[in-house]
Amino acid sequence: MRAVARKQLRFRMAGPETVASLLEWYDRERRDLPWRAAPGRRPDAYRVWLSEIMLQQTTVGAVIPYYERFLRRWPDVAALAAADLDDVLAAWAGLGYYSRARNLHKCAKLVATEHGGRFPDTPEALGELPGIGPYTAAAIAAIAFGAAAMPVDGNIERVTARLFAAKDALPGAKAKIRRLAQSLTPAKRAGDFAQAMMDLGATVCTPRRPSCLMCPLERDCAAHAEGIEALLPAKAAKPERPLRVGIAFLALREDGRVLLRRRAEAGLLGGMLEVPSTEWNDILPPIEEALRAAPVRAEWWAVPGTVTHTFTHFRLEMMVYRAVVPAESSLTFWADPQRCSWVARHDLSAQALPSVMRKIIGHGLKEQ
Repeated sequence: MRAVARKQLRFRMAGPETVASLLEWYDRERRDLPWRAAPGRRPDAYRVWLSEIMLQQTTVGAVIPYYERFLRRWPDVAALAAADLDDVLAAWAGLGYYSRARNLHKCAKLVATEHGGRFPDTPEALGELPGIGPYTAAAIAAIAFGAAAMPVDGNIERVTARLFAAKDALPGAKAKIRRLAQSLTPAKRAGDFAQAMMDLGATVCTPRRPSCLMCPLERDCAAHAEGIEALLPAKAAKPERPLRVGIAFLALREDGRVLLRRRAEAGLLGGMLEVPSTEWNDILPPIEEALRAAPVRAEWWAVPGTVTHTFTHFRLEMMVYRAVVPAESSLTFWADPQRCSWVARHDLSAQALPSVMRKIIGHGLKEQ
């Protein structure tokens, strides 16, 4: 009890001193990230936007190589707007959530044609562009233009919940935490403050075993004063992801080509290329029925094992059937012939293939 009392004597409510302490820490300890402007330099809105779209649901470490490749290929919004969508999707392959790539391209075209190549500078105007929701709009406005907006990502959510000892469970507490974070946002250096909160959550105020002794906000943290920092933010139990199953048909031509099909634009993996398959349902269809729906007439045989992949809302298990067909044969596609094409195996790396399809192809080829 005495130890807790001593902590509480040192505790001060979060306020202007909190902001000053964190910005001072950020000036010393800021992460060197390729999309961040050097101190004293004005941020490039295109780079901020590109990084924020890529960082949605993706880690910094995974994003950096994609970001650098994108920037080399499309160094500004005009270049990206002029790109072919298939090239953008192919460059995005592996980052997941492919609707982001389609909206990225759509947004670039809109900025280039209707905004004179300049991004709007307010959260409200940014939020009207494709693929930019409230968080991303606030991040671009704050970081690129200095608007007093607070983009609450997972790191900022965690820091804020602990700083104010917000004990309500997520996701129900999100609105409250956003209000608390916004209450700290300074009129000056709002972008630096937002990035400081992100860096603090990523490097010090981590989900497990936060480094409170290294934290510039230790004296301001209500959760630390109560000794409950490791318990926050509280989270409601997540339901188990449902399982979906299906059968993929990997058709190989003797001249080294693979049959691929373009998915419908709407929905999961929209517009991406895929290995033709049955629907992904709760149970597998009878094999005889599935084979009747195979994309080409051939002798199909099952590849041992299964391919597993986890999406945000479900897990997927796929059986793979493989067939080899003559290059000179005139084949009749049994389904969606207009969306099917033969792609050379050595060109697969350049195609807009999502990770799950690369897994399926790799599994289907492993015993060749």
